[in-house]
Amino acid sequence: MGHEQHQELIRALHECMTACNHCYDACLQEEDIKMMTNCIRLDRECADICSYLEQAICRGTPFSAALTSVCAEICEACGNECKKHAHDHCQRCADACFACADACKSA
Repeated sequence: MGHEQHQELIRALHECMTACNHCYDACLQEEDIKMMTNCIRLDRECADICSYLEQAICRGTPFSAALTSVCAEICEACGNECKKHAHDHCQRCADACFACADACKSA
């Protein structure tokens, strides 16, 4: 998987990582932080795998199929968790996660 052929996926990964990092930070500021524990945890997992996969694609990883599959699974889990919360940052994060999961599945 060369990075030149996968600019759409790289863009989706970067947007998802950014949205997850923002959601993570915003969730830490919520009044009922205990309610946000799973969201915060999944935001971290998702941001980390998206960042790693973006870098790995740019390096020409031979593990792209396995990594994109795992990334799609984590993005969907994060999106499903974020969708449960009415906060704008969670809803925007969910949208970015689902878009990234779709891009991973299409790669």
